[in-house]
Amino acid sequence: MRPVQNTTKRKTWPVALTIAGSDSGGGAGIQADLKTFAALGVHGASAIACLTAQNPKAVLAVKACPPEVLRRQIEAVFAELPPRAVKTGLLFSRENLRVVVDFFRAQTARPRVPLVVDPVMASTSGAELLAPTAKKILAEELLPLATLVMPNLDEAGDLIGRRPKTAADIHRAAREIYERFGCAVLVKGGHLPGSATATDVLFDGATAVELTASRVSGVHTHGTGCTYSAAICAALALGNELPSAARIGKRFVTSAIANSYRIGKHFALGRGCVDQ
Repeated sequence: MRPVQNTTKRKTWPVALTIAGSDSGGGAGIQADLKTFAALGVHGASAIACLTAQNPKAVLAVKACPPEVLRRQIEAVFAELPPRAVKTGLLFSRENLRVVVDFFRAQTARPRVPLVVDPVMASTSGAELLAPTAKKILAEELLPLATLVMPNLDEAGDLIGRRPKTAADIHRAAREIYERFGCAVLVKGGHLPGSATATDVLFDGATAVELTASRVSGVHTHGTGCTYSAAICAALALGNELPSAARIGKRFVTSAIANSYRIGKHFALGRGCVDQ
């Protein structure tokens, strides 16, 4: 009996790579990134920079991946699954930051693969996740290689020396980060107190764009920064230009927050979508 030949043309998915930490609670990090990639129709590849023992309440332990193993993970993906976009999240150690910087500096392909940097420095629960020496490498060596950096208000404060406190401060911070590090920046203003909206500012060196959504009340979760940056990374992998990708990311993360669900005593981000 002859096998049935499948003549259906199979769809080709673009690949996006996340280089980040693993979250044992499943709400952030690699786990959130891969969920987001899949939801947006992108094949997710991963290079795990560190393991974390965490839940929505606290980070209990962090262990960095050996630098050689991190480098080999990235090389393995680029060798057979060349990504159309890459994002970084928690890199944790200066050694692993060095691996990422050296790898992307050595890339000779033109145009360069878009690189989205989520500069994770602390957890939502307040745990410090990046040593001062590692922060220096991130700011001075990784950001100049980035297509986009996405700091929250505290991370923007670390990068420029003062935390934005008003909407006007967010605009100034975006411009200053661009001028200092030479990459487009999206400053996330979702934690700005006293505002009924969550307004972020994208600045690419020429144009400032406000991305605004109504604030979702009554939900306290983590992983929003990971999900937001992963959605932008996926949109870039699908061929969108940066302003369009940023809008897709904003719609996706806003809907994920709005669709949050209960897990035990906590919330987790729900299904995100972009057709709002």
